[in-house]
Amino acid sequence: MATPPLDGIRVIEFAGIGPGPFAGMMLADHGAEVIRIDRSKPGTPSLTNDAKDPLLRSRKSIALDLKDADAVAAVRRIVRDADAIIEGFRPGVMERLGLGPDVMLADNPRLVYGRMTGWGQSGPMAPEPGHDINYIALSGVLHALGRLGEKPTPPINLAGDFGGGAMFLVFGMLAALLHAQRTGEGQVVDAAMTEGSSLLMSMMWGFRAMGRWRDERGTNLLDTAAPFYDTYETRDGGYVALGAIEPQFYAEFRRVAALDDARWDRQMDPRGWPALKDELTALFLTRTRDEWVAFFAGHDICFAPVLGFDEAAAHPHNVARGAFVTADGVQQPAPAPRYSASSTVAPRMAGTRDDAAVLRDLGFDGDEIAALGH
Repeated sequence: MATPPLDGIRVIEFAGIGPGPFAGMMLADHGAEVIRIDRSKPGTPSLTNDAKDPLLRSRKSIALDLKDADAVAAVRRIVRDADAIIEGFRPGVMERLGLGPDVMLADNPRLVYGRMTGWGQSGPMAPEPGHDINYIALSGVLHALGRLGEKPTPPINLAGDFGGGAMFLVFGMLAALLHAQRTGEGQVVDAAMTEGSSLLMSMMWGFRAMGRWRDERGTNLLDTAAPFYDTYETRDGGYVALGAIEPQFYAEFRRVAALDDARWDRQMDPRGWPALKDELTALFLTRTRDEWVAFFAGHDICFAPVLGFDEAAAHPHNVARGAFVTADGVQQPAPAPRYSASSTVAPRMAGTRDDAAVLRDLGFDGDEIAALGH
C-alpha cells in the first residue's frame, strides 16, 4: 500500500461535535495520527464516541478529566510531541483550562493550534452561542437559499459546519503545517464558520458586482429561477436535476426534448423563465424518473436523477469509483479526494476505547496511567 500523504503527522483533537470531528476525520482519512481527548472523567460513558458515527472514524481516543491538574499536565506533555491540535470550544475555554495557545506554543513552538468556532475568536459576537443556521444567517448565505416568495431554506448544516467550518479549518491547518515545516514556527488557525461560509459565496458576490445577481432569492441563474437549472418532479413522485446552462448543453436538451418553440431561443431572458418552467414542470410529469434517465442517456445535457441515500450508494458510477464503503457494518462515504501516488486510510469505526494502551503508546508508564484514573 502507498503511504498516505499525512503519514507522520500527529494531531490532538479535543472532542466536540460537528465541524471539529469532521476536520479530525479528514486528517485521519489522509494518514494523520489523530488522538481524540474526551473531557469526560475516566470510566464514565462518553457522549462523543459513538461507534456508528463516521465522523469519529480512524483514530484513537482517551478520556482525561480536564478539571484535574494531573490531566492538564498530561495533555501538555502529549501536545509537546504533536504537530497540531483541534479545539472547538467557545473562546476562552481552553485558556481557562490552562491549555490556551500561549501555553501550548511555549511548550511546542512549532505547534499548529487549530480553533473552530462559529463567530471567530474576536469581535462582539465571539462569546455568543450559535449553530450553523445562525452563522450562515449572519454571513449572508442563508438569505440567498430558497425559492421565490418563500422563506430562506437552510441546507442542513453543510454550508456552515462542514463547508464553511471544517474544510476551512483543515485547509488552514495544512497551510500552517507547511509553514511550520519550513520555518519551525507554529501559529493559531482561527477558523470561523461565518467567514468560511461567506467565502463560499465569492462567486455570487462577483456576479452581484457585475450586475448579474439580484438580492431577491429565487430570481437568479443558479437559485431555481432558471427553467434549465432546477429540479422537477416526475410521474412516479421522483425527482430529476437539470443543469443545462451552457449553450451547447441547452441546445441538446431542447433538441432531445423537442422544445422547438421560438420562446426557448431566449435562454437568458428572465422575463420568459416562469412560463418555460411551467412547461417543463408539466413535461417531466409525463414520465417516471428512471424513464427520463433512459430518455436522456447518451446526450450531453447535464442531467441526473435525484437519489436517496441507499440509491446513491448503489448507483453504478459510485460503485465503480468506490465512493461509499462499509466499515464495521456502517455504510458511509469513502475518504476523498484520491491521489495518484498516495493512499487514503480505510475507515475504522470508533471501537471500545482502551485508554491505558493509548497512554502507553504516548510514553506514560503504569504509575502515571494509574494516577490519571485508568
